[in-house]
Amino acid sequence: MFISMTGFGSKSYEFEWGTVKFEITSVNHKYQDFGVRLPRELFSLENRILTILRNNITRGKVKLSAEIAWNPGAKIPVLDNDGLINLVNQVRKIAKRNNLEITNEITDFLALPGVLDDSGNVAEEAAVENPEIWDKLTLDTVSSLMEMKKTEGEKLRVKVEDDLTKLEEIIESLKERWKVANSEALESLRTRIENVMEHYDLEIDEARIAQEVALMSDKWDVSEETARLEAHTGKFRQVMDEEPCGKKLDFLIQEMNREINTMGSKVNDTEFRWGVVEAKTCIERMREQIQNIE
Repeated sequence: MFISMTGFGSKSYEFEWGTVKFEITSVNHKYQDFGVRLPRELFSLENRILTILRNNITRGKVKLSAEIAWNPGAKIPVLDNDGLINLVNQVRKIAKRNNLEITNEITDFLALPGVLDDSGNVAEEAAVENPEIWDKLTLDTVSSLMEMKKTEGEKLRVKVEDDLTKLEEIIESLKERWKVANSEALESLRTRIENVMEHYDLEIDEARIAQEVALMSDKWDVSEETARLEAHTGKFRQVMDEEPCGKKLDFLIQEMNREINTMGSKVNDTEFRWGVVEAKTCIERMREQIQNIE
């Protein structure tokens, strides 16, 4: 199955104090590269979220971010009245004992730790007390991403299948052209040998000529390469239905490219070499698409 490494997904969950929204993006990468960006209140969830991502996404550069939309009044701090009074009294006693001036602005005391209780800790409490909620939210976000990745993957598959079909047609045409080119090349070689021998008035040894022609025929033969190339294309179609398949297909592309290069280096026939160029073009287009597959 083709699953693109490029995609986007988002999900939200509503609490009494506000709404948490998860967004996830994925782009091409050779390995797993995951990052999580969370608001301060949800820091404790980072490792938990990373574990879920690693277990559900094979590879790609994936970034998950979260934001909190607080409900009206949810972020109003709670004043610790008793704590503030005790703090002010202690400061006044110390100031009086040491003949120091003391501020009469109550707001100066509000910035001191413990005087105002930030209600944002309700999100921290939710993160600790109900981990299953965050697991579900993360999984739902990943599912949203995977839905888009699969849709994009199917589009890529159509392009790859078109090029694979064209490549198979080119291989067949190369096999047919080779039958003609091989006969022409060998006959041309025989003729050149005979002309040289006649030019130097040498005795023509038919057995020797046949031997030389046979040796050159082996050097020019591309039947093994075409057979392996056909095996690779057949395996390619089989692997396309596996999940994940990106790395395997990338390996097969490399093997196809190796075989077609070898064929091009063996044969001097212009028409055959042009077919090799077309095959390499197909393989390169396939390789570019496969780079986007998970």
